[in-house]
Amino acid sequence: MTSDPNAASDSPSAPDANLLWRAPAETPPPAAAAELQLSSLITQMRHEIRQVILGQDTVIEQVLAAFLAGGHVLLEGKPGLGKTYLVTTLARTFGGVSARIQFTPDLMPSDVTGFRMFDMKSQTFQLRRGPVFTHLLLADEINRAPAKTQSALLEVMQERQVTIDGETLHLEPPFMTLATQNPIEHEGTYPLPEAQLDRFIMKVLIDYPDHEAECEIVARAAAECPGGEVSSIRCVCGPAAIVAGQLATAAVQVVPEVLAYAVALTQATRDARAIALGAGTRGAISLVRIGKAFAALDGRDFVIPDDIKRAALPVLRHRVQLTPEVAISGQDVDDVLLAIIESVPAPRQ
Repeated sequence: MTSDPNAASDSPSAPDANLLWRAPAETPPPAAAAELQLSSLITQMRHEIRQVILGQDTVIEQVLAAFLAGGHVLLEGKPGLGKTYLVTTLARTFGGVSARIQFTPDLMPSDVTGFRMFDMKSQTFQLRRGPVFTHLLLADEINRAPAKTQSALLEVMQERQVTIDGETLHLEPPFMTLATQNPIEHEGTYPLPEAQLDRFIMKVLIDYPDHEAECEIVARAAAECPGGEVSSIRCVCGPAAIVAGQLATAAVQVVPEVLAYAVALTQATRDARAIALGAGTRGAISLVRIGKAFAALDGRDFVIPDDIKRAALPVLRHRVQLTPEVAISGQDVDDVLLAIIESVPAPRQ
């Protein structure tokens, strides 16, 4: 995928691009032990997931980053590329619970959140918790459900709580939703509005693995009983350790120059002539949060400009809309974003 050199002039220059970036002058020494512990935890989780999910290292890194950042992920890819396996495998690495909802046009909000049902035996209303009461939720083909059901899930994602008959029930942390969309079938679907797409911290694209990885996947699947690989995944920590890791990730330092770079990238999407609708302030916040997560994945307690640049595509691609002329020309969102990323100078160390 290449960027359009003519698109570079569509974006404004970053404020004071010659300002030198510098790492934080003082790193609190007590944080070193916590950073080492988090780095070790991430390394073990990454190793376990790669035992099952082959040829998708970038997807694994991005999903782990979103998990550490406490956000939700929109997964887009063709059927049969291991999206369900990814969720169940990630859940097993920290001893968490995973659930799956197959979204259909007749799915009701109560099918997602839960409801109260009258029990004839006890003559009382009993709470039936919905599948959102889990750690990792796979919302399969979310665009097949009507807007009312989509909104019920997105409210849970934002508030981390469910209200049923006036009673507020909080979800047990950590909680992350991974919602999938099928890019090749649009008949009978209800596309998510831009305001709801903005609730996802990243949009991750899953493509086919390379030839060698696909041969290994086929060989393993033909030799193993269904689910055999996932059951062999080792639990490396508990849910409490993930929550602690999310707190440690939020504490990763961001110097003003790097924060300004994230804001400049976001603002550039609003001023580019190729883009009809640019990313909002939540896009800049998400860039910084994912930048912190990528720093944590690399074992650092401070964000560098490359972390922001690495996060830009998955964080911004679902937050912008191309103009009709550009869309008709054959360019896609990633092409235009790559041009904008190259046109906005990063702080120099």
